[in-house]
Amino acid sequence: MHRYTLAVRRRFHRMVNDIRIRYLAIQVARHSPNTTAQPVLFFNASSRLSGLSLNSAFSLLTSWGLRLAGIPVHHFVCHSGMTRCIHGTKPDEPQKTPPCRECIRQSKVNFRSADVTWFRYQPEQALERALDGLSVEEMKAVVWEGVPLGALVLPSVRWVLRRYHLQEDKRTQFFYRQYILSAWSIARSFKDLLSRIHPSAVVVFNGMVYPEAVVRWIARSQGIRVITHEVNLQPFSAYFTDREATFRTVQFDPAQELTEEQSAQLEAYLEKRFRGQFKMAGVTFWKEMHSLGDELEAKIGRFQQVVPVFTNVIFDTTQDHANTVFQHMFDWLDTILGMIRSHPETLFVIRAHPDEWRPGKTSQESVADWVRQNQVDKLDNVYFIPPDQYISSYELIRRGKFIFVYTSTIGLEAALMGAVVLCGGNARYNQIPVAFFEKNPADFVNKAEQLLTEKEVFLPAEYRSNARKYLFAELFQYALPFDRFLGEDGFWQGYTRLKPFSWQDLLPEKSKTMKVLIDGILYQKPFRMD
Repeated sequence: MHRYTLAVRRRFHRMVNDIRIRYLAIQVARHSPNTTAQPVLFFNASSRLSGLSLNSAFSLLTSWGLRLAGIPVHHFVCHSGMTRCIHGTKPDEPQKTPPCRECIRQSKVNFRSADVTWFRYQPEQALERALDGLSVEEMKAVVWEGVPLGALVLPSVRWVLRRYHLQEDKRTQFFYRQYILSAWSIARSFKDLLSRIHPSAVVVFNGMVYPEAVVRWIARSQGIRVITHEVNLQPFSAYFTDREATFRTVQFDPAQELTEEQSAQLEAYLEKRFRGQFKMAGVTFWKEMHSLGDELEAKIGRFQQVVPVFTNVIFDTTQDHANTVFQHMFDWLDTILGMIRSHPETLFVIRAHPDEWRPGKTSQESVADWVRQNQVDKLDNVYFIPPDQYISSYELIRRGKFIFVYTSTIGLEAALMGAVVLCGGNARYNQIPVAFFEKNPADFVNKAEQLLTEKEVFLPAEYRSNARKYLFAELFQYALPFDRFLGEDGFWQGYTRLKPFSWQDLLPEKSKTMKVLIDGILYQKPFRMD
């Protein structure tokens, strides 16, 4: 399609969606009961610029549902409040400022007829002077008026630059400095807002990217409950929690077996998943799925055993809850490299995550770089699968003696298939026995050596059963469905549009999702579909 025609269609599509948002916002305001209850404060500055992303839709719809149920809602909204924001950062053009006009326009659409506090960037000359001349390493330790700004913005710097190990160069120093200054400006505005409205709870996107991380830290330091949310595994589904939304804690009774109906639901999902037919955050990772191929099959035939190694993308391994055993994923890979060299009888198939190669978000410190720098691909007992090769991970699992993972979901899927899994990072499914997870590097190495040298390895029976129960809970109980309200954007991955629906459909008696959210936010009930 001609680029101009596509742009026109996109603008028209967005205009129609904005009209729906405006209309529903007016209806929500008109039918929301007046009340003197404490408000719930919403903040989401990092999931979009223009348009309606999945996470911006989740928070907007939830705020509407609360208002219609008689709960006041207040929005903390950016109005050129950061010198550099997450999506407004151009890594190759440090001096390019964010498209604030576009973002503010969309915010005015989304929050029409709502109670809003807009925040603008407020320079802090004392902090600017304190940051002068600091290295990247020194900025990591910056604490200002008790707020650990350096630590709070670190994951965002890593995410934007697509690397775990930050370079000591002017570009990285610039972005780190701008994020710290912007974070402090947000902190000042947010503290002032808290002193005025005294919310009963704060709902934020993610809680890890720096604007929301700072707001979360400040609210919790004042004893205010904070709820975070993220996309979940099912299409148009969200995960809400009082803890880390990126970790997705789920609870279930391990002694309670799945019913026949529940098992059928799970099998229907897995049947598609194992063919690569799934999306996460609106992104399709597997455009196609191939068999192992003649070259890999021939190489497998030359070795006594095969051990696949599944890696992660950078952002998934920058979060503190992942790196509890090894310092980071590459530290884990260095440990595995030692085993590769000491086990020439074993073929290690190293698989780079497909998302490392996503256009516009390509990793700048990648597993491919690690392979090349350490000359791992020169070792006879290694086969490397780059991110743009869509060889079936599930075939690899079936051929492997056991598998190494860091924190990837593939570890959970492998356990479902009956495979033995050894995790290097603290994956969310390590909450219950699903995979082997050792508490320190030495024990990890000992367990790996045991699995490599034993003639046969076996998955404890309860691990596979636990994996099924865990995934069912994650998919069908903790994945709060918004598909009644949301559909595909049609142009941008990760973005969405409102389906035709009435404001009355957001009432808790009409929407189970809204009832769960309202009960969870107001009464601290589990964010779970029973």
